Amino acid sequence: MIRSDNMNAKWIERFIGLAENVATWSKDPSTRVGAVIVRPDRSIASVGFNGFARRVRDDDRMSDRATKLLFTLHAEINAIIAAKEPLTGYSLFVYPFQPCAQCAAAIIQSGITKVYCPGNPDGEPDRWDDSFSAARSMMREAGITVRWI
Repeated sequence: MIRSDNMNAKWIERFIGLAENVATWSKDPSTRVGAVIVRPDRSIASVGFNGFARRVRDDDRMSDRATKLLFTLHAEINAIIAAKEPLTGYSLFVYPFQPCAQCAAAIIQSGITKVYCPGNPDGEPDRWDDSFSAARSMMREAGITVRWI
C-alpha cells in the first residue's frame, strides 16, 4: 500500500487538477469549488462540488446571493457525504482555495488527515479571512496536515 504522506508531485498535480475540473460542474456563477477525496492507495474515494442539495431547485435561486449562500452545500462536505465509507487517513484535494471553518470541522470529524490546496493562506479572498483563519487554526490543532500547492 502506498502511503498518502509519500504522495509525489505528479499525483498531487493530478488530484488538484481533478479538483479544478470537478469545480467546473458547479452552477454557482461566482465561485466554483471542487474537492477530491483520495484513499491512501491513491484511488479516488469521492468527489464533490459546491451547489444545492439534490432535488432542490437552483434555477432562479443562484442569482440571489443571500439565497444562494443559505442553500449551497460546500464541495468538501458534498465529497465527504458522497464517500459513503470511513475516511480515516485519507487525503482531500480542494480547488481553488482552502476549506472554510465549517468544512474544516467536517474534515476533522471525518478522519481525513491531509488537505492539499492551491496557493497560500495569505493569497485567499479577504471576505473569507475570519473563516479561513479559524479553519487553519482548527486543522492545526487537530493534527491535520495542510499542504499549499
